[in-house]
Amino acid sequence: MSTDVVGYLYAATVAAGGIMGYVKAGSIPSLGAGLAFGAILGFGAHLTSQNPPKPLLQLGTSFVLAGVMGARFARSGKIMPAGAICIISCAALIRNLIVYRQNLPFLGR
Repeated sequence: MSTDVVGYLYAATVAAGGIMGYVKAGSIPSLGAGLAFGAILGFGAHLTSQNPPKPLLQLGTSFVLAGVMGARFARSGKIMPAGAICIISCAALIRNLIVYRQNLPFLGR
């Protein structure tokens, strides 16, 4: 299996979003959540880069992040940052389901 470049980019985007939230608004919870989710997604990208790929961590984290940010987007109506992260997380979720479906135990073979 090759390196999951898309997964690493997704992790970096989430971490960068947390850093930007801290820089622009001084939000320590944004910094902490962005770096934590970015680190988890980065480790998930590492696991999906192995042979055989193990996409469950990245899949679960994308699901949680899409739900949390989707709820924030529904409350605020603001596309940045909640709506954007929700859309990116949904795209990552769909991508992982399609690309790694043969390695997901709950989908079967």
